[in-house]
Amino acid sequence: MKIGIGCDHAGYEGPPPLYKPSIIEYLQKKGYEVIDYGTFGPESVDYPDYAKALCEGLIKGEIERGILICGTGIGVSMSANRFPGIRATVCTTPLMAQLARTHNNSNVLCLGRRILTIEQCYEIIDIWLNTPFSGEERHQRRLEKLDKLGEFKC
Repeated sequence: MKIGIGCDHAGYEGPPPLYKPSIIEYLQKKGYEVIDYGTFGPESVDYPDYAKALCEGLIKGEIERGILICGTGIGVSMSANRFPGIRATVCTTPLMAQLARTHNNSNVLCLGRRILTIEQCYEIIDIWLNTPFSGEERHQRRLEKLDKLGEFKC
């Protein structure tokens, strides 16, 4: 599976471990191919730029799922969910990761560097990557309604 990763400067925020490089290494050791959509250092940047890059990669089929990191996960989630077909979820517990996949077919996981330890991130990532979408009619129906919301014009 190809996984995209992107972050703002929080992905490189100290103290060590630096989250984005650590998560990339963790995923690669598990056999995932990782595409890095930036940023690449601790200089202050705007999270919407990196959420956009990753979401465009997902929409184009360059990756199958994405992981975004900012201070809380909230900013990158808000940015990513502006794109059609993106179902970005902030997860802070293993149960949230499981339900984000089984109920919501989440395709972008948003993590908070200032909220979670690196070990918590690894646990959430593992659950999120290994949990399938249930495909239950009620969940599929709700996802189809979400897609139609994206068609709304003022």
